[in-house]
Amino acid sequence: MIKRGQIGRCFDLNTREGIIRVDSSRVFYAFSPDLEPVIKVPPRSILEIETNDCYSNQLVDTGLFVTQIDWSRINPATGPVYVEGAEPGDTLVVKILKIETADEGLLITVPGTGALPDLVREARAGRCYVVGDKVVFRGKVVEARKMIGVIGVATRERTSTGVPGRHGGNLDTRHVTEGSTLYLPVEVEGALFGLGDLHVAMGDGEVCVTGCEVGGKVLLVLDLIKNAAPKWPVLETEDSIYVLVSHEDLSKAVTEAVEIGVKAISRATGLDWHEAYMLASMAMDVEISQVVDPRKTVRIRLPKYLFPHVTDIMKFT
Repeated sequence: MIKRGQIGRCFDLNTREGIIRVDSSRVFYAFSPDLEPVIKVPPRSILEIETNDCYSNQLVDTGLFVTQIDWSRINPATGPVYVEGAEPGDTLVVKILKIETADEGLLITVPGTGALPDLVREARAGRCYVVGDKVVFRGKVVEARKMIGVIGVATRERTSTGVPGRHGGNLDTRHVTEGSTLYLPVEVEGALFGLGDLHVAMGDGEVCVTGCEVGGKVLLVLDLIKNAAPKWPVLETEDSIYVLVSHEDLSKAVTEAVEIGVKAISRATGLDWHEAYMLASMAMDVEISQVVDPRKTVRIRLPKYLFPHVTDIMKFT
């Protein structure tokens, strides 16, 4: 298992840049403007943030009865980190460099949860094992897909880390992974950034309510774009730009996400709305991130060849 680090500085042999290490002893369970920062950092800082698993490491073995754990300690986020100069109306830029996970994790089912809540007859826990780039569960092998489930900034009003929204939060989006960049709207001074809920594998939907839940470490860079904040989180990968929209009603999340995409295509290409709507039907994908959190999360995928710069989409979200 991953061992805890300490807050301090070391040097990365590849970048030769200082790395600020934040261990998993300081966590929070709700994004809020009154959070006490664990550390203050300038923009362009490189951080290594250690996380607990989504159960706050309470399930030490599968023999424990999962319904007896403390559910107020679910989805801990390490932090928060105060970013100097971050103000409401700015964008916090989170460049994910590397995700290191523990070599084993847990999945659970609990009656009344997941995409099929009425069909879950009992609470169970099952262990998953990481072997290279594979994950083994009950003798079956799937591809490892490391990602971050909870990642966000403080909201003006207290918001559970288990809930996704405009601030990020429990987005459970598998493309929030190594090499991607997440753009989050800053709502309070310092941004108060935190993350947790790592998965070594999770399918779109997260249908049973968990992926292969693990602790680990995330190496990332925090930066700012001043005076330009998207309405919803924007995610950039090598060839795509995603807008992540969350709502209690899945169909309403789809509607808002598609409206954003069509508007962005129209502005970027010069096409009128109806022509952009037709182009979107060919080039834009509507995808589901998760359907099991209090708000469901939908993402639209827009190919980068339609947008010279990611900020071209941010201004239309």
